[in-house]
Amino acid sequence: MNIEEFFELSAGKWFSHRTSHHLAFKQSEDGKSDIVIEMLAADHPEVIQLCQQYEVNPSEASCGARVTWNGTMEWDEEKHTGSTVLVTVPDADNPSEGKLLREMGYAEKAPVAGRYKMGSDDALTLTTEYETMWSEERLWFASPNLRMRVSILKRFGGFSMASFTSEIRMGGSSAAAKAAEVSNSAS
Repeated sequence: MNIEEFFELSAGKWFSHRTSHHLAFKQSEDGKSDIVIEMLAADHPEVIQLCQQYEVNPSEASCGARVTWNGTMEWDEEKHTGSTVLVTVPDADNPSEGKLLREMGYAEKAPVAGRYKMGSDDALTLTTEYETMWSEERLWFASPNLRMRVSILKRFGGFSMASFTSEIRMGGSSAAAKAAEVSNSAS
């Protein structure tokens, strides 16, 4: 599977359940979210705008996605909502790796560019360095309608958080059929 097929397979509405382990506090926290992932073509205006923001030639982008979330975390019970645009820019000599441009980061709420790598096992690994921390996230499909994520966050020389997330695709059979079609064509 390539990065475009991974994004295609990810398109749709998902119910997400995350357990985060805050290592410094020796505590865990649950969170639940509804996530909507929309594919954006490489020539979509938002993809072009994000490329220009990072001074990347838009013709180098392979695809993009808009991710919108609405959820809660156990500790604060306030709503966590937002949206961001992601753009993939494959390395010229190795398209299974490249830059991942983000309109807004996951660990810090600011624009950030990271790296992606599609593994031979069809898992996507995202690595992002922020000013004060580093994160690595691995995503894979257990089935077309079940996506898994594990992530670690490291600050100031030590791991501060690890999380596991399961995401279940919501919605009609057309989303599942399209997902299965993408998955089968990649095999």
